[in-house]
Amino acid sequence: MSHEVVEKNIGLMAILIAIVISVAGLVQIVPLFFQAEATKPLPGIEPYDAIRLAGRDVYVREGCYACHSQMIRPFRAETERYGHYSVAGEFVYDRPFQWGSKRTGPDLARVGGRYTDLWHYVHLMNPREVVPESNMPAYPWLDERYVNGERVARSMRAKQRFLGVPYSDEQIAEAPAKLDGVTEMQALIAYLQGLGTVLPERR
Repeated sequence: MSHEVVEKNIGLMAILIAIVISVAGLVQIVPLFFQAEATKPLPGIEPYDAIRLAGRDVYVREGCYACHSQMIRPFRAETERYGHYSVAGEFVYDRPFQWGSKRTGPDLARVGGRYTDLWHYVHLMNPREVVPESNMPAYPWLDERYVNGERVARSMRAKQRFLGVPYSDEQIAEAPAKLDGVTEMQALIAYLQGLGTVLPERR
């Protein structure tokens, strides 16, 4: 088949382009399903407990991913600033992933334990009190809203049943009681404090 035939027939060209893109995509994606490091959690990686899962839901709802990535690339400039590069096995239970390339604010993949709970609280209430040049909005309403424990328990049950996340029935049943009286601010801080605290071994 000559280029001239393809270039003069737009329908044929569209079909061939679709085939090429499909094959290229399969070549990139399919091998990942057979790599243990992409489908199995690293040692120490556990599903989010109830409070951290609730905090992660707040993080997603408030659109924090729009300004903060959670993916450290394997480049010296990145690893020296943020820590060990991100590895697929860290994110096995993270659905949807909070990767991305937009960094209006710093990457948060390894933020856990770098600051106190009080620092995070002040930062979320009024970012400029701790980072004067920050353009991050304040989130004071998170300190006034309470986590819905029943909703979190239903989310855990769905993840267990449909995604294979290894939550026990006991963990799911205990979730509402554990989240009773917990504010969205507390849950979000718990989520942030857990990010990157189980580091992969350097390779």
